[in-house]
Amino acid sequence: MKLFKQPILLSLLIVATVVSVAGISPTVIAKTPAPDFTLKSKEGKNVRLSDYRGQVVLLNFWASWCGPCRQEMPILDEIHNKYLSLGFSVLGVNLDAKSSKAINYLKDTPVTFPVLYDPKGDVSGEYGVQIMPSTVIIDKDGNVRYLHEGYKTGYEIDYVKQIKELLRE
Repeated sequence: MKLFKQPILLSLLIVATVVSVAGISPTVIAKTPAPDFTLKSKEGKNVRLSDYRGQVVLLNFWASWCGPCRQEMPILDEIHNKYLSLGFSVLGVNLDAKSSKAINYLKDTPVTFPVLYDPKGDVSGEYGVQIMPSTVIIDKDGNVRYLHEGYKTGYEIDYVKQIKELLRE
């Protein structure tokens, strides 16, 4: 894994860690360019983050073995479908070393948003992901605005609030 290619993402991670340890909301507000990437989707197509410029994007890093990830997936799909027509999309970035594990999981829990595969962890490294799941919300201009580490019931309330805010900008 490439660790912290962009110094600002390291700063975000440090702040997020301090915030989480302090027991404060796991959300960090920032405005820094999101690292662009291209990954294969479950349909076998290359998907580039920059193709979503002009939309609000919720980038969710997950793995099939992660319990909170499994809990969150159907909720993210509901959010994706509710706000899709307003210029919003969820991109799920799977970190399983073997995509077959994610494919098997998605047979039982299908989602409509694009699922991308990062088996070597290159993209998760660019974003400094250390906790599963990790969710990054990116504004229409391609800037990271929110970072959520982990998942607990109720985080989706914050996601929706932040998505609505960024859609109005």
